[in-house]
Amino acid sequence: MKWLLRIILGLLLLLGGVLAAAWFAFPWYAQTLLERLLQEKPFRITTTGVALPSPSGIGFRSLKATFTPPPDGCSDEVTTYSLSLYNCWISWQFNNPEPEKLPGEAPPLFHAAITLKADSLRVLTNPNQFTIFDQNPRITLDLKVSRSKGLSVSVQPLAVAYPVESAAVTREKLRLEGVNYRVQLSAAEEWQQKVDTLRVAKLYSDGNPSPVGNFRALFGSKRDPLKPCTLTLKSCSVELFGWKGSADKIEYDLTHKRTRFSLNMPEIPLSELPGFKRGGSATPFARGQISGSIPIEFQDSTVVVRNALVLAGNGSAILFYTPEKHPWLSLDLGPKKGEEELLKNINATIKLNSRKKELSGLAVSNLTANMLGGNVTALPLNFERATNTTLLTLKFTGLKALERVRLHGDFKGSLRGPVSGTVPISITKTGFSIQNARLQSSGGGTVTIAPPSKQQTTSERIFGPEKPDASYTFQQPDLLLNRSLNGSTTVNFKLKQLQRKTASGELLLLAPKGTLSISENPRNPNIITLSDFSAGLLDGTVGLKRVDYDMAKQEAETTLQLINIPLQKLLDMQGTKKIYATGTVRGNLPVRIKGDLFEIMKGDMQAEESGQIIYATTPEERAAANQGMRTTYEALSNFLYVHLVSSISMAPDGKSQITIQLKGNNPDFQAGRAIELNLNVEQNLLELLRTLSISNNLEQIITEKALQQQKKK
Repeated sequence: MKWLLRIILGLLLLLGGVLAAAWFAFPWYAQTLLERLLQEKPFRITTTGVALPSPSGIGFRSLKATFTPPPDGCSDEVTTYSLSLYNCWISWQFNNPEPEKLPGEAPPLFHAAITLKADSLRVLTNPNQFTIFDQNPRITLDLKVSRSKGLSVSVQPLAVAYPVESAAVTREKLRLEGVNYRVQLSAAEEWQQKVDTLRVAKLYSDGNPSPVGNFRALFGSKRDPLKPCTLTLKSCSVELFGWKGSADKIEYDLTHKRTRFSLNMPEIPLSELPGFKRGGSATPFARGQISGSIPIEFQDSTVVVRNALVLAGNGSAILFYTPEKHPWLSLDLGPKKGEEELLKNINATIKLNSRKKELSGLAVSNLTANMLGGNVTALPLNFERATNTTLLTLKFTGLKALERVRLHGDFKGSLRGPVSGTVPISITKTGFSIQNARLQSSGGGTVTIAPPSKQQTTSERIFGPEKPDASYTFQQPDLLLNRSLNGSTTVNFKLKQLQRKTASGELLLLAPKGTLSISENPRNPNIITLSDFSAGLLDGTVGLKRVDYDMAKQEAETTLQLINIPLQKLLDMQGTKKIYATGTVRGNLPVRIKGDLFEIMKGDMQAEESGQIIYATTPEERAAANQGMRTTYEALSNFLYVHLVSSISMAPDGKSQITIQLKGNNPDFQAGRAIELNLNVEQNLLELLRTLSISNNLEQIITEKALQQQKKK
């Protein structure tokens, strides 16, 4: 018995020693044990820094697993996934086996719940498609351990759970932050991922936050039998520039690597859109809301938009203001009868450009749309990430934009006609610029400037004052527009004609053209400059080199240049019936404008060449006249002038003084001796055209001067 006890004790000591040796040697043979257990599995696990096991678990410095799933028939490309965990701790818990088992299945020995914790997790793909980063992951694996043949055992996984919280996913220069998704796989569900909510907090591009964030969608790995190669996300929503968009579903075709969805954008404030987000709350550049539906297809770095639709809500408009911050013009974008869509049938192809596996920009081609009853196309659009610049050229045809122009405050009127043209735009972080944009219309309209009525005097209340209203009617505008990044704008304009009407008369300008400059002076943005202006007037030309109008002070000074104005036209405008004249005049009229008043400061006019003045009389008038009057009629019946000079001055109240000097002769009177006339005319001129004439009683003045010349002989 003693020997038997000694043998048993020795065996126990030997077993204890073997176990102790195995425990101490575990870090050295753990990797070999794993390789033997997984030698027939489609994945490989390697470990480093294995610690001594404890009854409750074991630690590793790192654990790496490589897995290559078998082809699923949807894609020829084979992807290998590499998972790396750092500073890992694996713990286990054993449970009693369930008494039931399926026919032919080995009875379970026990169930084990294995929990893996780590400081960090990283998943890589080969070929490189994306990378996943996660901090402090916790992965739970449920196993069933059963006896197989002889002393061998089999390990069967039952379920895996991995709640992803605030992970990050990167692809080239794109990075998804705040990714949340509960991974839940089980043998009972044939290892299909249950439907759960996928959340992405923010999208970054090249380290910079993008306008896309707060993405949500329902996703599960079970596929539609009718579309076995399509992954589907349902009930999707996303925030774009702070506005919430949605899509009923997003489909990804595994075979063609193509994504399809329709993005719905409801009620986006116009004032918050890029390019419109400026100005204070009292002077918004735009008001109202837009909504839309944008069908999108994405494949091979190419985004295709087909038949997108954008609607503007009631009251939506773009606004412009006076220096006093009162609206004076707006462009109505809201729905109209028969034209409910602001933009429809939007089609475009967007190509994401890459350079050295980096997103370097994008190019847009085949951009077409129906807008405001017309058509819009765009020449290729390019966005360069290096300079953060977007280049876009829009071409308009037949836009019914003039009908949507509304005038406010002191401005009234109506505009009509289609608008066509080309607008090249450059957009950067600091603003946008326009270079040589051309806009034309075969229409036109009338704009009335009606200042508020001033307090009336008693006589004005009885007889009525002269209204200061002025109406401007224009036809066939043709504009060439340039805008710099700092907001300074120049408009080269041409019109078929421009007519000005007031209570005092009418002024018709033919083919007016010139250049308007706005915000050209950064020290005084209230200055509007008109330069190189010219127009046809009375078969001649009126023009000016430059005038700077201060909108805040309502002040300006300039010099009007009159060229080749027929003298007969000036006489006809005053209703003279007895005087006929040939020849043209030119002159310079220095003008000062202040508010509603203007004055002429020592203007001058002179004949451009010699001409003829005929004072016509009837036989009855000559028979009734005395000898002196008949002599005057004869002298002026065929007056050939060689010198005609006039000076003009007008005060702000309309009082004017005109001096006229005439020199010439009548070849049919007194052998053609020289005649000189000096005329002084004082009257109240209310319109510029009145300053271009001599006077309403010109016939009487000439007659009196002729009689004075006769008496001197």
